[in-house]
Amino acid sequence: MRRALPAASRVLSCRLRRFSTDIVTEDVSASNNLTKEASLYVHWPYCLRRCTYCNFNKYVPKDNNGHVMAECLQRETETLLQLSQVSCITSVFFGGGTPSLAPPSTISIILETISKHASLHDQAEVTLEVNPTLEGRSKLVDFHHAGVNRFSIGVQSLQDEDLKRLGRDHSSAEALQCIREARRLCPGRVSVDVMFGRPSQTFESWEVELSELLQVCDDHVSLYQLTLERGTQLFKQVQGGNVTMLDEEVVSEMYQHARKTLHQHGFQQYEVSNFARNKSGSLHNLSYWKGRQYIGVGPGAHGRFVPLGEGGVSREARTQTLEPDVWIREVQERGHGTRRRIQLSHLQLLEEVLVMGMRMTKGINHKHWELFSPVLGLNEIFGVSVGVRELLQSGHLIMDDRGLRCSWDGLAVLDSILPVLLVELERQIC
Repeated sequence: MRRALPAASRVLSCRLRRFSTDIVTEDVSASNNLTKEASLYVHWPYCLRRCTYCNFNKYVPKDNNGHVMAECLQRETETLLQLSQVSCITSVFFGGGTPSLAPPSTISIILETISKHASLHDQAEVTLEVNPTLEGRSKLVDFHHAGVNRFSIGVQSLQDEDLKRLGRDHSSAEALQCIREARRLCPGRVSVDVMFGRPSQTFESWEVELSELLQVCDDHVSLYQLTLERGTQLFKQVQGGNVTMLDEEVVSEMYQHARKTLHQHGFQQYEVSNFARNKSGSLHNLSYWKGRQYIGVGPGAHGRFVPLGEGGVSREARTQTLEPDVWIREVQERGHGTRRRIQLSHLQLLEEVLVMGMRMTKGINHKHWELFSPVLGLNEIFGVSVGVRELLQSGHLIMDDRGLRCSWDGLAVLDSILPVLLVELERQIC
């Protein structure tokens, strides 16, 4: 899951939750058996070089060991599917790193493995992140033939100088051409990632960039605020005084302008950073935001599922070994590279349901919340809070017969709303 505006994405975004089957009431019509379905994330850890802002788990390979990586991804997929005993995979997402560097055969092998050990729905969404270089674009047809039916293209900027400053290895012309080719192959299922709040970016240039993007983009746009992360080259540049980040007020204006502009072009915002038209929202990401099971495969991948194959009765948080070489050795020795397994409390489960669910414009409806908290409903937990009442009165929060959600203005300041909700949740549950 990528970082997004605002800082709400950093609140509990990497904390892992427990799913207690003696707590959750199964509603088949809403969840279709939460322990039997899952989405699958596959992490390809390699990049040709590291972008200046990136702190993701990615590596520049010393040797060409793509075939070994593919074999181990296949084997770990097989092992974790058997441990989970999931009967249906609803979506697959190939992320990274730069998964478009992988051979297309890697995609087909993993999809075949899924089909052998769990059914892959006929309409399952299979997404591949693409770096819009010439090499990435040249393999789009082969990826599509291998089973990919949705592309997520990391455009980031249409300003060549900014692309160089960010350490990207493509040009704006290459990005636009990649979008056109991807749309030809998967019309209506091409997502474009764009970053704002970049050093030296102006509000005026952002307006022009959005206008250019809307002339060529498909039915899905993801907007990400550039955040400064420790350990990155950009962080060192800012600390050294060589680069200056934009003021938060300017960044906020950019976000609000983009929301309004996209709305005028028929895009509906369905999550803090994601906009879609013609019902083209990302089904895979929605599974995260709705608290469903997912299996993480590959170095550093995270997953949450009930390990029925090991006699488990509760959802576990699993983290795979970070370093590719060590992960490969572990997979070769024991079939998977799980480094950590944790069963967490019911409170932590509800924290994730809250944090992830409030990212969506629809928020959390009462019936969905009851799947995880049948005893204490949204009204019982948040209806008596003075802090929540103030947010309701200010118009930033809405709580009604539908459930709990942010208003248009509230979604833009989600990072200041979540702490209030989390404090009240902990007080009521504990």
